[in-house]
Amino acid sequence: MPGVRVSRQVGSVSTAPHGYRCRLLPYTARLASRPAGDIDLVVIHCTELPDLTMARDFAERIHYPSNATGNSGHYYIDRDGMVELWVTTDRIAQHTRGYNERSIGVELINTGRFPDWLHSGSQEMTEPYQEPQIEALLILLDDLQEAYGSLKWIAGHEDLDRERVPASDQPGTEVYRKRDPGSLFPWDRVLAAARVSPWPKTRG
Repeated sequence: MPGVRVSRQVGSVSTAPHGYRCRLLPYTARLASRPAGDIDLVVIHCTELPDLTMARDFAERIHYPSNATGNSGHYYIDRDGMVELWVTTDRIAQHTRGYNERSIGVELINTGRFPDWLHSGSQEMTEPYQEPQIEALLILLDDLQEAYGSLKWIAGHEDLDRERVPASDQPGTEVYRKRDPGSLFPWDRVLAAARVSPWPKTRG
C-alpha cells in the first residue's frame, strides 16, 4: 500500500534487508508494461525542484490525456537518503524521451535550476548532492543489478536529451532543455562503485 515501508522492492521483486518506501503514483497501472529483459539502462535525474512534496505534485499531474498518465521516474531519493518507489519497474515510466522503454529512471531531490529552468543566467547546478543520497543510490544500483541481469548501462538525463531551446529571458539564445544531474553529480564515484558502464559516447 502507498506510504507503507516495504522490504527491498525492485519492481515486483522484494528481498531483504534494505527498505524502500512504496508510494505508487495513481496512474501506475495505466502505464505500458514490459518484460524484464528489455531493461538495460538506468537514467540518473535530479528533480530540479526544492523538495519531495513538489516533485510528487508534478509527477501526479496528467500530461497525457489519452491514457491519463504523467511524467515521472521510477525511484526518488530524498536528501536524507530515503528511497521511494513511485512506478514499478515492470511499467514504462515517462522520464527520458526516446529511452523510456529500456530504462529505469532514478530521480534525486535537488533544486537544480529552479525556479526558472531555462533562464540563460541559471544554467549551472549549484546545490551539492548529499552524502546520504549518494549512498542510497549506490545501494539501489546494486539492487537493480541483482534483479536485472540485462542491466548494463548508466547515463545522465543530460547525456540523452540534447535538445536546445530558446532561453526564457533571451529568445535569441539557446540553452539545453535538460541539464540534470549536472556537473556536481559524483560520476567518478558512482562509476567506480557500480557494475554498469557509462552510456556509449557520453562519458570517458
